[in-house]
Amino acid sequence: MRGAGFLAIWSDVETSDLVDYRHWLTREHTTERVTTKGFLASRVFRAVRDDINRFFILYELETPEVLDGEAYLARLNAPTAWSQRIMPKLGNFRRGGGIMRARAGHGEGATIMALRIEQLPVDPQGLAEALVACDGVAAVQIGATDEARTSVPSTEKGMRKNEGFFAGLLLIEALDTASLQAALRKAAEIVPDVLDRASEPEVYQSMFSLDARLADFS
Repeated sequence: MRGAGFLAIWSDVETSDLVDYRHWLTREHTTERVTTKGFLASRVFRAVRDDINRFFILYELETPEVLDGEAYLARLNAPTAWSQRIMPKLGNFRRGGGIMRARAGHGEGATIMALRIEQLPVDPQGLAEALVACDGVAAVQIGATDEARTSVPSTEKGMRKNEGFFAGLLLIEALDTASLQAALRKAAEIVPDVLDRASEPEVYQSMFSLDARLADFS
């Protein structure tokens, strides 16, 4: 990611809705988002677990101001018919965006952990650099959520329930699961207070990506 802003979204999908959801996400929704002014790219991941269909979506934004900007709010207040069908079905929905406080590493890892954190580290850049030095870690990003910009009412928000709020995002991207788990142990040594209040450390695999700077939407 190169943009200053981000938007992170988690949700669960029932197996009966899985085909419809994946087609909506990859054939309409992400294209709609990355063609909105200020959105640069979208990456979609799926949790590596058999008991639930859990997804994580990361949008790269030019700036955090995109979150409550005119172009994006216009999209949120005019959901497509397909979005109106899908949105109410998304379970355990979590959404937050803001500014990326730290980045380290090069490229992208296909295996990630995306943790919602309730306390930002005192030295985000120092933590990112320490974790990316671990074997098999490709990149680390730490973002701070902007509650005001994320919480602006919209038609889409009204179709969902109990989104909640989280202070920030800790994203670790690695080459394999073992490297992820080792990096997570390192993070727990460096910032135990941050990890103690983080969401469940789940492993996700890359499923789909769309970059507005590379795609041809003609």
